This record gives sequence, C-alpha cells and structure tokens, in this order.
Amino acid sequence: MTERLKRIEQWLRQLIDAPSFEIRPASNDASFRRYWRVSYNGATRIVMDAPPDKEDCRPFIDISNRLLAAGVNVPQVLGEDLEQGFLLLTDLGNHLYLHRLNEDSVEGLYGDAIERLIAMQADADTTGLPPYDRRLLMQEMELFRVWLVGRELGLDLGAQQQTALDQAFDFLAESALSQPRVFVHRDYHSRNLLVREKNNPGVLDFQDAVFGPVSYDLVSLLRDCYIRWPPARVHRWALSFYEEARVQKIIRGVDKDQFLRWFDLMGVQRHLKASGIFARLWHRDGKAGYLKDISKTLGYIVEVSQGYPELAELHRILVELVVPKIEHKNYV
Repeated sequence: MTERLKRIEQWLRQLIDAPSFEIRPASNDASFRRYWRVSYNGATRIVMDAPPDKEDCRPFIDISNRLLAAGVNVPQVLGEDLEQGFLLLTDLGNHLYLHRLNEDSVEGLYGDAIERLIAMQADADTTGLPPYDRRLLMQEMELFRVWLVGRELGLDLGAQQQTALDQAFDFLAESALSQPRVFVHRDYHSRNLLVREKNNPGVLDFQDAVFGPVSYDLVSLLRDCYIRWPPARVHRWALSFYEEARVQKIIRGVDKDQFLRWFDLMGVQRHLKASGIFARLWHRDGKAGYLKDISKTLGYIVEVSQGYPELAELHRILVELVVPKIEHKNYV
C-alpha cells in the first residue's frame, strides 16, 4: 500500500460513518490526479487524490458548484482536505460514453450531450473564469511544434516551415477570438461523459474551465480524439447545436456558414494542442497509452485544412512530413 493510499484511508475513517469500507482504483486521468471508489453501507463514493504540490483542488470545487447550479450532472463535493489534496465525491458510475457509443445509441447520447452543453453555456456562472485568450491559444498550439514535431518525431523544420506554422497559429487564434465567449469545459468528450439514466450525461474533468469560444466544447464532443463519425453527420449535429444556441441567444447575428467555419477552425486549434499533449504525456510523464490516438487526431487536421487556403502550408507540412512519420511509428 502506498503512503498516499494509507493517508486516504486514515482520512476516510474520520469522515465516513461506517464500521468498515472497501477502497479500490476507479480510474486515472492524463494529469497527476487519481481516483478511488469507496464502498460502504451499500453505497459508493469517489475519492479524488490530487497531490497538492502538483494539483489544486479548489478549481474543481468551484466549477462543480457552478455546474450544479446550472443543472449539470457533475460530482458533488461531500468532503475535502485541501492540505492533503483529497476530495470525497458522489459517484456517477463508470459507464463512459466512449464504451456505449454505437449506431443505435449515438443519436440519443449526443442529443443529451448537446442539450447539456447548451445548458452550461446558457446558465453556468462565468464570473472570474480565466479567459481563453490569445496567449493561452498560442501556448496550446506550441505543444504541437515542441512535443510532437520536435520531441516525438525529431523533425527539424526549416525557417519557411516555422513561419508557416506561425501564420497558421495566428489565423486559428484570430478565428477563436472572433467567436462569442461562453463557459468552456475544455475536455467535453467521450472519456469525460458518463451515461446516466437521469439527467444524462454525467460530466467529469471540468476543473480547467475557462471563458472562451462558443464552438470549443462542441468540437471536442463531435470531433473526439477517441472516436470518429462521418463528416456529414458531424456537421448535422453541429447545426443542431447552432439552431438551439440561436434560440437561447447564445449566438446572435451569425449565419450557419460562419458558425461551421468557426467550428472547423476551432477543431484544428484543439487537435494541434491534443496531438502535442499526447506526445508530452509520453515524454514527460511516461504515459504511452495516448500515442495511438495521435493518428486520428491529426486526421481531423488534414481533413479540415485542405478546405482552407490559409492552412495550405500547415496541410503540406502534415501530409509530407508529420503523418508519414506517425505512420512509420505504427503506434498500437
């Protein structure tokens, strides 16, 4: 038993009114957090273990309260020890969207997820949230250049190619900054959504929420790094969101073509970031499991960039240099 787990058990004995309890791993995530499922008195709870020298529990508590107030089904904080980095949470189960999505279920599950996303954007308090500003957008895209292109693939881009990346990043940031700003979850996808019988979906991993572009969470959901759907279907779902967002006054005075352009370009920004994060998780944190998701993630960028002249050089770099290297790696 690790020292952290011993401390969790000691903390739970003070917190839980039960003669005994069982604790077992629930899940890990891409950060330094770990999750444990605790069973006692016929019920289950979740312990979030967030080492305070690496993670801060306070944003999780803050955003959980904001989303609960907006009617979103997120874990409720039942107990906390910020000094040690422990939270006791309600348990929303373990039925991830990723494992339940199929041709029979997808319309209903995505319909619920889009409806809940609208509720977040319409009703969640955004007061004091960090802005999804140019600095953050550019910082995220640099992860692609530094960790994937440089560290993982060992590509030494020339001055002209570096300039092309700079110009593409600028273009994508400007598109993001031109959008209406709303509550942004930042990781609203199939590994952070749980299938629930009532108030579906359960929503996880929201502690990094910001105030930013209206299309960001939608593209996270519909152009998911872990599961792919036909482009025509994705656009249909995106337009269903657009129509409801207009009804709710989240989007005003914007036609569907402009919205789909925002959606496309936001996806390129996000997937540049995600591909860099997947490489960083391996090189910095020793987590190899995300390497296999890089190919699908880059596939979205290749698909979208060929339709935008402003991204022609980015497209060329991908298809001539980056994708062949990824294919040669043959991640499994």
